Amino acid sequence: MSRSTAAAHDFWVLIPAYNEEPTVREVAARARRYCAHVLVVDDGSTDGTCEALAGLDIILLRNEQNRGKADSLWRGFEQALAQGAAGIITLDADGQHAPEEIPSFIAATFKDPDALVVGARRSLQQKRSSWRYLANRIADFWIAWAAGCPIEDSQSGFRFYPARLLRDLTLKHGRQQSFVFESEVMIETARRGVRFVFIPIGVAPRVGARTSHFRPVVDIVRITKMIVLKLLSRGLYPQGFYRAFIRRPDPIMRLQRMVVTPRAGMADLDNQESVPCALPAQEMQS
Repeated sequence: MSRSTAAAHDFWVLIPAYNEEPTVREVAARARRYCAHVLVVDDGSTDGTCEALAGLDIILLRNEQNRGKADSLWRGFEQALAQGAAGIITLDADGQHAPEEIPSFIAATFKDPDALVVGARRSLQQKRSSWRYLANRIADFWIAWAAGCPIEDSQSGFRFYPARLLRDLTLKHGRQQSFVFESEVMIETARRGVRFVFIPIGVAPRVGARTSHFRPVVDIVRITKMIVLKLLSRGLYPQGFYRAFIRRPDPIMRLQRMVVTPRAGMADLDNQESVPCALPAQEMQS
């Protein structure tokens, strides 16, 4: 069995969804072309999100009431890990993340299977929303400080989580955590000495009139509060600031973008040359 075929079977795709009726079916169906196991967690949607998925060869979990993104992710992680997932790729249900970029994440795991892979949207994000770009850059600053390493796009939900990392994490995931959860994961990942890989991804326009569930002011305040508490618990962690902003490691080398069409399938991944794609190994935090 080739590496790409094994990855398509062993990796799961997790899609948290809340009121995403117009887009969730297409996103899930496209993701299914690349991974055998696609799991959608409907977070108490009040529209036709569940009905839109009828007939698809996926797994659907439903929260009876809205619990927030963090809880939906955690529930999906538990389900996938219990079924033997070797890693989990998360992406949003609103159509902004292209499932056709899943092979780029899989390719990154060939280079470093234990790394947390994050899709970075920086250049496109700046062009589309200067306010959201600024808010995310503020979050990146604080998270990089607390993590003790440079961070490219801390608010991206398009990620690959290795199973080993998820089994080692114990984080709050209630409704108040929502988007705080994904930020805290990055800090705790760095503290465990796990490497980050940042790869460039595209961002499609959101379909319909629905705005993002991410609230730049409220969620950034919550994220900042979480990070400040972590910094205070470590005496403001000056070593982290030094490592993130002064003694920066070698420049991040991104994977060459590799979008594999459904017709081409996954086999082409096995013929790709290795490309440097990760930060140097993070030092274990004191």
